[in-house]
Amino acid sequence: MSIFLNKNSKVIVQGITGGEGTKHTALMLKAGTQIVGGVNARKAGTTVAHKDKSGNDVELPVFGSVTEAIKETGADVSIAFVPPAFSKDAIIEAIDAEIPLLVVITEGIPVQDSAYAWAYNVDKGEKTRIIGPNCPGIITAGQAKAGIIPGHICKEGRIGIVSKSGTLTYEAIHQLTRNGLGQTTCIGIGGDPLIGTSFIDALSLFAGDPATEAVVMIGEIGGNAEQDAAAWIKTNFKKPVVGFIAGQTAPPGRRMGHAGAIIAGGKGTASEKMEALEQSGVRVVKSPADIGAAVEDVLR
Repeated sequence: MSIFLNKNSKVIVQGITGGEGTKHTALMLKAGTQIVGGVNARKAGTTVAHKDKSGNDVELPVFGSVTEAIKETGADVSIAFVPPAFSKDAIIEAIDAEIPLLVVITEGIPVQDSAYAWAYNVDKGEKTRIIGPNCPGIITAGQAKAGIIPGHICKEGRIGIVSKSGTLTYEAIHQLTRNGLGQTTCIGIGGDPLIGTSFIDALSLFAGDPATEAVVMIGEIGGNAEQDAAAWIKTNFKKPVVGFIAGQTAPPGRRMGHAGAIIAGGKGTASEKMEALEQSGVRVVKSPADIGAAVEDVLR
């Protein structure tokens, strides 16, 4: 089982001919993702050469729009490797095409552009699920990935991961692979102030996935998404959750990498988030090095 993405997902790449799009298309194919084409209006009608998981040569068609790509390939997932200045238009194009899932990797998208795109999606009926921006994307271990999470560190297993942090997602994956628990689906939701998919969105789907026996939730300072998730977990989520909050020693007013990771007005501190999670029954660890052992413990 999985959430959002599986081996049958048909993926297109917005920005497939760019440097990042080229590199990560190759890596997604290597991970077994069924990539069926890409989008670049200026290079529509051409193809790009890659190799599939088995090392066979593949020619992926480049389309002029997401709508055309869906019509010709039946794609149901798009991943956008588009520079920040053009990301709003790329997101709106995917929304207009009503693609079911859009993963936005791009970092540095202006907040006002994200706000406009999210409001546009609501006006259109929210037919497109957006993950990101400023995120590593999503991977279902052993099946497919739409993003930049390293496929070789993943192993099919029993644990779901939802995280604001890219590198800490990789650390959690590594520990779960090393201890033999493996992963079902791992989602990097991104660390911007405005994101398309929340902790609660992911947790609600993990709750209904019989293959997911426990969830690792990685948050960070800034905002109140973790507190909202804690309240939701207390009332609705019955599976074990292991939590970690990054930025425990961050001084107020200092941005810690992610655009949303800033303590402002005394709110959004790590201690507030950790306390809220603990009160909701989440097993909170103080070091990311303890995530794997904590998951083993809560499953006993």
